[in-house]
Formats: sequence, C-alpha cells, structure tokens
Amino acid sequence: MNYSRLERNITEVIKEEQIKLGYVREMIRLYYPLESLCLLLGEAQSAEEMKVSLGVFFQEMSEKWGETEVSCKGERFCLRLDPKASEYINESTPHEGFMYDLVEVARTHGATLDDMIAVFRKYSEQVHVEEMQGEDFDVLVYFEDGQIDDNLYCLHREMGHVIYHRYTREDYDSLMGH
Repeated sequence: MNYSRLERNITEVIKEEQIKLGYVREMIRLYYPLESLCLLLGEAQSAEEMKVSLGVFFQEMSEKWGETEVSCKGERFCLRLDPKASEYINESTPHEGFMYDLVEVARTHGATLDDMIAVFRKYSEQVHVEEMQGEDFDVLVYFEDGQIDDNLYCLHREMGHVIYHRYTREDYDSLMGH
C-alpha cells in the first residue's frame, strides 16, 4: 500500500498548525473520517481494515515520528501523534514558502480575496480561480499543475478577514457532491 499521500497530508496539517500557532514540541491529535483516510490511501476499507493499515503506516513512521496511537468511534479516527512527530516536521520542512505567505495574508485584517489569490500567483502562473455561486465559499483557488501544492482552497470573506479551507481534491469532490 502506498502511504505517501497520507504522510504528506499529516505533515501539511501539522506544518500549517505550526505556522499559525508557532512550533511547540507537543502531542498532537488529528481527526479523520474513514472516507478521507480511504481517499488518501486510494482504497476503500472498513474501519477495522483501516486500523490495521494505519498500524502498519505508523509502525513504518515510528523512527521519525515516535509512537502513534490510533482509535476510532464508528468511522471517525483519532490519530494521537507523539511530540517527536511535531519536532521532526518542524526540523525537516522549510520555514518559508507558499503556506507561510498564505497564512500571513489570511491573518491580516482587511485582506481581500485578491490579496489571497495574489499569493497563489506569486508561486505560479497556472492558478485556477473560480467564483462559487450558492456555496458557503466565495472563491475556489488551486494550482492547476499541483506542483506547489495539490490541495484546493475555498476562500470566504468574513468580518474583515479572508478565511480559507484546504481540501484534497477527493474530499472537495465528496463535499460538493461531484
């Protein structure tokens, strides 16, 4: 089984948290629905099968990330990552780039949708921008070639800020009923 997308997704989530809140060597809990985990692994699995798959993955990652505990209630999984994982991700990933710039603009009061889109365009000329009609978001933005980042970002103006939600393509399609 190919665990690379799962590893990348967990790394991105933790790195984003570190950018927003600052790095602290701490235990982290991440929550995933079974459907999202199946999409990241590219294979439909029952909750019991997923527990086994995650056990194998985290055993392979234990040297870098320490021990991880996996639990689930129904189809909702909790991944409890050792403080070693946050330390490893902080030390092994860049401390600059697209996500840093995006978070900086997002935390700026008065930032506009155009300011957020400009961050994408700073990193690539191939940026998809689509206004969303009748949705909870104003604009869908992503890198067309997926080279810088292969996630889809839904932007929304809210009380003087622009907020964003980041989705894998598969999660976005599931959310939007595609």
